[in-house]
Amino acid sequence: MKELPLELLPDILALIDDERVARLIVRAAPDDAVTFIDSLPEERREAVISLLDPERRDEVRELISYPEGTVGRIMNTDFMALSPSTTAQGAIDKIRERGELESFFYLYVVDDANKLVGVVPIRNLVIAPPDRTLSEMMIAEPIHADVFMDQEAAARLVAKYELLALPIVDEGGHLEGIITVDDVIDIINEESTEDMYKMAGLAEEDRVFTPVARSVRMRLPWTIVNLLTATLAASVVGFFEGTLHELIVLVTFMPIIAGVGGNGATQTATVIIRAIALGELEFASAWKAVVKQVSVNICLGLAAGAVIATAALLWKGNPFLGLVLAGAMIINLGLVAGLSGAVIPLMLQALKFDPALGSGIVVTCLTDAFGFLSFLGLATIFIRYLT
Repeated sequence: MKELPLELLPDILALIDDERVARLIVRAAPDDAVTFIDSLPEERREAVISLLDPERRDEVRELISYPEGTVGRIMNTDFMALSPSTTAQGAIDKIRERGELESFFYLYVVDDANKLVGVVPIRNLVIAPPDRTLSEMMIAEPIHADVFMDQEAAARLVAKYELLALPIVDEGGHLEGIITVDDVIDIINEESTEDMYKMAGLAEEDRVFTPVARSVRMRLPWTIVNLLTATLAASVVGFFEGTLHELIVLVTFMPIIAGVGGNGATQTATVIIRAIALGELEFASAWKAVVKQVSVNICLGLAAGAVIATAALLWKGNPFLGLVLAGAMIINLGLVAGLSGAVIPLMLQALKFDPALGSGIVVTCLTDAFGFLSFLGLATIFIRYLT
């Protein structure tokens, strides 16, 4: 059940009665139990939780009390913690008594108040002399995460320090649980899918085999938004109907200006969103990233402008048309695409929104509108040289 795609779980759990779901949750690891609970409709959750034994019931209720997206909600509470005075042999005996743990990479050392004071890698424990205490071999003040830390930030900690597991503590430093490297892989997959979907205006639950009606319902809002933004670009063209009547050849090149600009903006936005997601870019240093991305796009605009100008000259035999195309390409790809692709994700982050939220649709709208405006505007200014 835990290996099934998340979007299928609600439909499958709907076919299972409450008692069997409760037995399933008892057998599952705590973090998987929360996944199953979250997949149930609101009206069934309390009924299923009430069927659990008191210990598991309290455990599940504590985990689901943490906000979604935090490590507290996905942490595993199945770990082993011992006091600093425990010897290596004593720790090994405790491990044998405890039996199998789902994920066992570190032994956690806590004081009398259950506050985390260190960790001992299992390999260090095995090779240590039997009478050596955990306080002598532990890594003091280990890397840890707060229960309310964003799960993506916790995943970056695990990747940065190459950990196999990350201890999770509450505000008082008490050890509450752990997240393991397999949890981090799930987080990375989830977050990368979420960012990719949001850039395209898709809901994360919309997968390849999602029922047609549900997919339509999830995609329709952004489709309407996209329709409105496309109407904005079309209205720009409407201002230049007279120019298009005189020079119908301009219609041939309009998709090129808009398409190349949109691609450049999407590339820039992708680089910026990735940098934000990986913690490589802070808002304080954002202006450097904006300047760099605009510089790159201006160079690309110059190169693409030279190519399209040459193509227009050879195809249509009009050097002025080539100059107008080159100028529009530099403005749209170099300035508009560079600025919109870099600034929009940063603005969304500053406003506490996900930087990937609809960025693809927004930047495409801007490059379409300004691409048509720059191309047709320049053509209108220099129309006497083009006819």
